[in-house]
Amino acid sequence: MSFLQHIQNKIVTQQQAVDIVSQWKQQGETVVFTNGCFDIIHKGHVHYLALARDLGTKLIVGLNTDESVSALKGPNRPVKELESRALTLAAFACIDLIIPFAQETPYELITAIIPKILVKGSDYNENTIVGADVVKKHGGKVITIDFVSGYSSTNYFKKM
Repeated sequence: MSFLQHIQNKIVTQQQAVDIVSQWKQQGETVVFTNGCFDIIHKGHVHYLALARDLGTKLIVGLNTDESVSALKGPNRPVKELESRALTLAAFACIDLIIPFAQETPYELITAIIPKILVKGSDYNENTIVGADVVKKHGGKVITIDFVSGYSSTNYFKKM
């Protein structure tokens, strides 16, 4: 298999992810989940994703579709279409699966895969993290990661 095929194979549907995660859990893997738009990848994203991966043995990223990014961020977003955003993330060695989702939140996705660890940025707290209730109910953890100061997509959009 070519490396490009390997990268493309990381991008899966929710049902494919459920099957893969089930196998991982049987093998004793610790599944970590995070989500976001990841429109313009920067140092802060790399730092965040690497630290998220360090919390377990498999990292899954729920990726907002173009329509859900527009609903969240406004009509001029995303800048990069879903395929470009997904392929960019899939090229990261620290990421094991990318699951695009069209809903406003990843609640359905989190409920379907039930990760051991749910991660968000420190601009959230455990009470505001979607899916925290599901993960904790199943004995998992909810963890926030501090951002790298000075790095945000919003700052890059202002520069442009």
